[in-house]
Amino acid sequence: MLPLRQAKAAAASKGPLFQAARAMASTAPAGDETVTFEFCDKTFEGYNIETPSRTLTMTKAEAVGLYRDMQTVRRLEMAADSSYKHKLIRGFCHLCTGQEAVPVGIEGAITREDAVITAYRCHGFTYMRGASPVGILAELMGRRDGVSKGKGGSMHMYAPNFYGGNGIVGAQVPLGAGIAFAQKYRGERACTLALYGDGAANQGQVFEAYNMAKLWDLPVVFVCENNKYGMGTAAGRAAANTDYYTRGQYIPGIRVNGMDVLAVRQAVAYAREHAVEHGPLVLEMKTYRYGGHSMSDPGTTYRTREEIQHMRSTSDPITGYKHRLLETGAATEDDLKAIDKQAKKEIDEALAQAKAIPEPGAAELWDHIYVKGSEVPTLRGRVPEETHTF
Repeated sequence: MLPLRQAKAAAASKGPLFQAARAMASTAPAGDETVTFEFCDKTFEGYNIETPSRTLTMTKAEAVGLYRDMQTVRRLEMAADSSYKHKLIRGFCHLCTGQEAVPVGIEGAITREDAVITAYRCHGFTYMRGASPVGILAELMGRRDGVSKGKGGSMHMYAPNFYGGNGIVGAQVPLGAGIAFAQKYRGERACTLALYGDGAANQGQVFEAYNMAKLWDLPVVFVCENNKYGMGTAAGRAAANTDYYTRGQYIPGIRVNGMDVLAVRQAVAYAREHAVEHGPLVLEMKTYRYGGHSMSDPGTTYRTREEIQHMRSTSDPITGYKHRLLETGAATEDDLKAIDKQAKKEIDEALAQAKAIPEPGAAELWDHIYVKGSEVPTLRGRVPEETHTF
C-alpha cells in the first residue's frame, strides 16, 4: 500500500504511481481492516467552539502510512542537517525535526484541491504536498533540478497548491487569506491553511488577516505552530497572551497536541469542514523543535539540554505513534522496522542523486523573473555592464 503522501501525489498526476495504486487497490481485500484510536481529554482545548471527537477510526493502511511519512520527513531533515555540516548546503536552513506530526497530520486531513502556505520551516510540507526528496535536497544544495530550479533554497520551495516557503516573518498569513478569497470567489469547496510560528503571532498583519477573513467568512484555517521559542526568545517573554488559539477574538479556535499526528489529523479535518461551511478558524499546534531556530543556532543558549532530552524521551511524535500502532495491533515491530529501513534507503539514494545534479548555468539567472511576454526591455545586473536584454 502506498503511503498517504505518495498516493495523493500519484492520483493528482495520473502517472505510473497512480496506476500502481489503482492496481493494488483492485487486488486488496474488500473492506480494509480498521483500527480505532482514542484521545485523552487534554488533546484538544476549544475557544468558542466544540472540540473534535475523542475517537478516530481509520484503516490500518492509513495508520501505517502516517508513520511512514513521518519517518521519511525525519530522514529528509537528517540528510539536510548532515549536508549542511558538510558545507553542501549554504545560507539559511531551518529544520522541522521534532515537528513532523504537523505537516504529516495536516496532509492526512485535506485534499489536493486545498492549499497550504507556511513560513521558512517548510521542507516537510513541501514533501507532503508532493515534491520528491531529490527535488527538495537538490534545491537545498542550489542544484538545477531542485523544486525551485536551485534559486530558492531552504526557505522558498513550492509544489502543487503549496505556496511556500516564505522568508518574511508573518507575511504568508495575509497571502493565505488571499488564496482563500480566491477559492471562495471561484466557488470551490476548498480551504487554505495559513501556517505561522509563535514568533510571528504578534505581527500586525496576522490580525489584519484575521479581520478580513472574518468579515468575508473566508475558508481559511490559521495554524500557529507553537514550538515554544521564536528564534531564541521563549514565547512567554514575547507575548502577553500565549493562548494563541484564543487570539482570533471573534474567530473560534482550538489548541491541539501537535506532537500527536492523529490529533493533528483529527483537528485539521474538523477545522477544514468548519472553514468551508462557516469561515475561519484558528488552530494552535503545541509542538517542539529539537534543533535550533536554524542551522546557525545551537539551540542550547536559551534552553537546557535537559529540556530538549526530556521532550525527545517523552513526547517524540514518531516514537509515541509507534507505541500506539503496536498497542492497537495496526502494525508489528517487524513492519515498522522495515519501514524505517526503507525510509533511510530512499533518502540516502535521493541524497546521492541530488549531489550529482549540476548547479544552474549563469545564463539561467535571468529566467523566471517575468512571465514570458511581459518582460521589460532590459534588466540591470550587479553593475551597469551586466545589463541583460530580454
